[in-house]
Amino acid sequence: MKSISKRLLIPVAILAIILVFVCVYMATGIKDVVEIDGGHLPLIFCLPFAGMLLSVAIIPLINGEFWEKYRPAFVAGWSLLFLVPFAIAYGVPSAMEHFLEVIIGDYLTFIVLLFGLFCVSGNITIKGSLEGTPKLNVLLLLIGAILSSWIGTTGASMIMVRPLIRANKWRARKVQVMVFFIFLVSNAGGCLTPVGDPPLLMGFMRGVDFFWSLKLLPILLVNTVVLLSLFYLIDRNAYKKDLADGLLPESKKNPAKEKRPLRILGLHNIIFLAAIVGAVVLSGVLPTLSAFQDAEGNVLGIHIYKEVTLTYPAIIEIAIILLCAFLSFKTTRRQVRVANQFSWGAIQEVAVLFIGIFITMIPALLILNAKGADLGLTKPWQMFWVTGLLSSFLDNTPTYMVFMTVAGTLGATSGISTTIGIVNQTMLKAISCGAVFMGANTYIGNAPNFMVKSIAEENGIKMPSFFGYMLWSLSCLIPVFLLDMIIFFI
Repeated sequence: MKSISKRLLIPVAILAIILVFVCVYMATGIKDVVEIDGGHLPLIFCLPFAGMLLSVAIIPLINGEFWEKYRPAFVAGWSLLFLVPFAIAYGVPSAMEHFLEVIIGDYLTFIVLLFGLFCVSGNITIKGSLEGTPKLNVLLLLIGAILSSWIGTTGASMIMVRPLIRANKWRARKVQVMVFFIFLVSNAGGCLTPVGDPPLLMGFMRGVDFFWSLKLLPILLVNTVVLLSLFYLIDRNAYKKDLADGLLPESKKNPAKEKRPLRILGLHNIIFLAAIVGAVVLSGVLPTLSAFQDAEGNVLGIHIYKEVTLTYPAIIEIAIILLCAFLSFKTTRRQVRVANQFSWGAIQEVAVLFIGIFITMIPALLILNAKGADLGLTKPWQMFWVTGLLSSFLDNTPTYMVFMTVAGTLGATSGISTTIGIVNQTMLKAISCGAVFMGANTYIGNAPNFMVKSIAEENGIKMPSFFGYMLWSLSCLIPVFLLDMIIFFI
């Protein structure tokens, strides 16, 4: 009976949602899409988003098992607490259009990309004698940060996190390793190309040169040197305590045991990673080609509802990524995934949580789009902090786009020529760094953050709570961002 009730839960929930929307549709009498002015949208519509974030932050602290079991129910509940009142106020057609726009236009490509990178990287493993010394950990973090700009923060995170976990398996004090991994590999390292992080891809789609992001290298170098130095000091102290407690790496437990040489299994999957990166680049290039535009310059695609369209470039991107994921599994031995302790838990958690976050943040983005230009942001340092702080909690891609658009209206006479106007170079650097770097401020600031957290916990590492992680980011990252501001943006 229990299994039957679980199978019926999702269909019953879907039918209930449909019934609610039908009732609202009949009751309101609003039959067409109403144009919504985000500047006058009541802030009360943002409460479900706040509730969603607080649920992620607080409920696991109170009862972790309860949260694991009922996470989807919370996501559905907060989503409905936004969608139903929104539909009552502005009509079902408007609510449906915004809902489908965020699901089809944003979430679908977002989760497919994460899924593809998760699958392919899960079929690559590094074997050999890796022992989690502070020097080795610094080296692995540096390699991961370099990879992030070329295969994306998600791809680099998924490839590097498991070898790093295995290298430090013998240690008791290793939370700092995962935290700084999120800082550097899952976020900051992705700032050098449009492939590294989605906000930069949006800039590329709007006329920013593909290699312009390399101008952020001096800023990345400062951040990397400071953070790796800080990490080394913290990790060395923890390492000494582990040794003092009698914990030893394999080479010291068995000095006579021969070290295993490093080798990469599933190396052919690099081809599929490259294909996924190519698909991401294509998704930015194809919409600019006349073959994919109608007479009015709109990107062609499959019409879904009202103004919602699943574009042909998005379909091509999705098809390539899913094909790569399928071929990766078909061509890689199961033993590689076993060695990686591969499971679906991390991607499932991200898929469930972020669909709720994407839905409930709709009103926040509407308000931001309407009022972004009225915030009086005229200095690079202001753009850096506001873009970054909002990117810590909202999706960093639309946040980047809002402030890039604002920057394009400031009347710059020299700088980067984009489809939304000329943007001052320093201003664009500030917006780019804010969006990319400050995604590390919270677990929800960037999807790889949560995936790394989930994989670490699957491997027995007790990660900080939502607020516990923020203590790390506030104490370690904010001083570095202040340094960025002083050196580069004032």
